[in-house]
Amino acid sequence: MTDKRESSYREIIEIREKLYEIHNDMKRFMEQSSQQHLEYVLSGSRTNFANAIIGHVIDDIEGGLESNMIKKCEMRETCKSSFTGFLQKNASLIKHDKVHEDVILKNQSELNEMRTNAPSKQCEKCFSQVQTLFGKQIRLMRSLRIYNENEEMKQEIFPIPEEFMITILEPLSNKQRLQILKAIAIETKTFSALSELTGLRGGNLLFHLQKLLESEMILQRHERGDYMITEKGFKVLKSISDMYSVLKS
Repeated sequence: MTDKRESSYREIIEIREKLYEIHNDMKRFMEQSSQQHLEYVLSGSRTNFANAIIGHVIDDIEGGLESNMIKKCEMRETCKSSFTGFLQKNASLIKHDKVHEDVILKNQSELNEMRTNAPSKQCEKCFSQVQTLFGKQIRLMRSLRIYNENEEMKQEIFPIPEEFMITILEPLSNKQRLQILKAIAIETKTFSALSELTGLRGGNLLFHLQKLLESEMILQRHERGDYMITEKGFKVLKSISDMYSVLKS
């Protein structure tokens, strides 16, 4: 009789242990399921939020181009379609959790290339509007904290040839030349506009412009045409800006 009771007791203990294990398994399953459900809900919320923002940005693109592009131009609709495609492609980055700086620089380079190949001087008004809308999108990405151009990255340190340093730094070692580069990074400038900006006249201004032209940081659209920044000039100016931000902080 005693053996029978002991046997029954052991069976009860074993059953309790099994139930305890099952309970813990169920608890872990529920916790994992809840976490997965929460992540799913949050993911859906982020997607809906991003879609709502992109919808607003696309409306802003349409309104900005329609209102500010040159009205009387036979290329208006063709250019508008190209600008819309470019800006919508950039706006789609808002859906990402993180936007890398090289993507933004690539898009800026693409816009600079389009600007360089513009057929006439009056195109500058349209490109200025595209640049404004592009800048608004970048600021929006910063405010959403998905893009940070000053993100610290580990980079390999390698020796820089002295000749390379001279070709980059020497053209910018003058205050007026740096003023010129900064000014035309925003919009193209005429010779007279640069003269007014720098206070330089005739041959003096031409000397400094020639330095920048030889370094391939700027270009002149055609003889006696406006001056504009090149992709190389933009990258150099961006690097200087980044260096200033690091040293100032």
